[in-house]
This record gives sequence, C-alpha cells and structure tokens, in this order.
Amino acid sequence: MNAVVIQNYGNPGVFTELALTPPAITDTQVLIEMYATTASSADQLVRSGAFKQVMQVRFPHVLGVEVAGVVRETGRNVSQLKVGDRVMGLSRFGGGYADFVALEENSAVVIPPELSFQEAAALPASALSAWQSLFQYGKLESGQRILIHAGAGGVGHLAVQMAKQHGAYVIATARAYNHEFVRHLGADEVIDYTTADFAEAAGTVDIVLDMVRDAAVDANTGIGVTEQKNTRILRDNGRLVSLVDPSIATHPKIRGIEAQFAYIEPSRSDLASIIRQVREDKLKVHVDEIFPFTAQGISEAHDHYKTRKYRGKLVIVRQRG
Repeated sequence: MNAVVIQNYGNPGVFTELALTPPAITDTQVLIEMYATTASSADQLVRSGAFKQVMQVRFPHVLGVEVAGVVRETGRNVSQLKVGDRVMGLSRFGGGYADFVALEENSAVVIPPELSFQEAAALPASALSAWQSLFQYGKLESGQRILIHAGAGGVGHLAVQMAKQHGAYVIATARAYNHEFVRHLGADEVIDYTTADFAEAAGTVDIVLDMVRDAAVDANTGIGVTEQKNTRILRDNGRLVSLVDPSIATHPKIRGIEAQFAYIEPSRSDLASIIRQVREDKLKVHVDEIFPFTAQGISEAHDHYKTRKYRGKLVIVRQRG
C-alpha cells in the first residue's frame, strides 16, 4: 500500500511517500480503506517533535489520527461493524496517512449516508477532544461561563457549538475576521486576542478550554503567560482544561483551581453521541480546504495549518478508483 511517512521529526517538508505492507488486524480490529484524513493538531505536535517526551514513535512513522473510509476486513470478535460499512474513527497513534489503517472496533463508528467522507474525517479527534474536554474533564453545566480559546479552529468551532447546546454562556477567542463565523456557531462573546487582552475582556469564568501552546514558560514553574491569564480569570475552584500542555497538572495549585490535561481516549459511545448530534443538525463540522493525498499535498496542508488562517478543519482526500 502507499503511505506518506516521516523519517524523522521536522518541519512540514519532512513527508515522503513509501510503499508499506498493509497492517494485519487483530481479533478486535477492523481494516479500513482510507478515503479521507486530516492535518490535525495531534499530527502537528508529533511531526514537529513537540510531543516526543509524551509519545515516542518509531521511524518511518505514519501520521494521521482522523480517518474516514470503508471497512474492508473485520476481526473475528468484531460485532458492531461489518465489511462495506462507511465509518469514521480515531487512530490515536497515527496510521491514517496510508491506503489502509487498522482500528480497534471501539475507535470507529458508522457514519450516516448524508455525511461525506471529507466531513466525517474532520470529526473524530476534534469532536472527541471537544466532547471529552467539556463534559468529562470540564464537567460543564448549563448556565456556566466558559472561555474557549481558538474558537474558529478544528476543536474550537465544535466546542463552541457543544457548549452552547448544553446551555453554557460561551466566550471565545478568535481573530477579527473570524468573529462572525464564531458568533454564528453560537458564541455569546468573541474576543480578538490579537488586539485585546482576553484576561481583561472575558471577566470571571467557571471553565477555560485552552488550546494555546505558550512558546516561552517560566524556567522554575513551567508556566507560560497564557496559563497565568487563564488562571487569573477563573473563579475559585474553577477548571482549566488544556489540550496542549501535559505538564499542566503538575503546576502549583492556585485557589483550588483544577488544572488538567485532557488525554483523549477513543470511545465508540462518545463517537455515537457526536454522530447523533450531527444527524439532529445540532453540530456542523466546517471543512475549510481540501488537499490531495500525496507527500506534497500533506506538506502543504501542514504548512497551511501553521498559518492559522483557516476555519474548522483541513482535510486530505485520497484519490480512489
């Protein structure tokens, strides 16, 4: 099979194409023919080496944590999926940048006919990140005030919709040209983080969902400016949920604030809940741009991701036929 791999950590130009043996599945796995995948935040962090202390990889490594496609083979203990099913799934350790990917049955769910493969690929990691961050880690309740950073991004644009559907008062950060988009998603307030200090504009909140990786942190505490500001606006005993900083839980506790790194787990039941929201027209995924499944196409997708000048998701589509 054809795969696009990285042979070492590096910039978006590090991708190369390689012929690999299709993965063998276990009794609890399915083999999916990949039709679409994405350039996700997780892929960026692994490719660049930023997560190498958290997740070691062996080279050549196939990135791609979000997958949509068709089931071509099932393990003998698989009961919920069958050959020919249109599915989406989360491959937490990568594998999506290849013609075929093996997934645990619990990591995949059937998608409805009205959902395209491009839209489906844009959901698994981002929607699970939003869902589990808000409800498992953040324990979001109706009426609470929540600040969602990067409200126009892949996770953020879904988190804004989910939080609003749940009855929260939603404040989001976004560049000025994305304000109308984020308000349309349901945000009650949008702060232009490039011209305003969000800590001054947001007021007190119950929860912060953080997707901003501080470039510089204090040498002694490991705390960056964004985390300091997040803590400042949280009420006593509030919750700070980070999707980018695994060390946050080890930082000194302030005013009873619970700081957690959201470690996203594949969950068939959570994926089914997300699909239900899509079918009920309560959740819409936004695909901003589509790139071809080639080394150059994936490099361009990762380059574009770094600019932050997009809304929702960047999808990679494999030519079929």
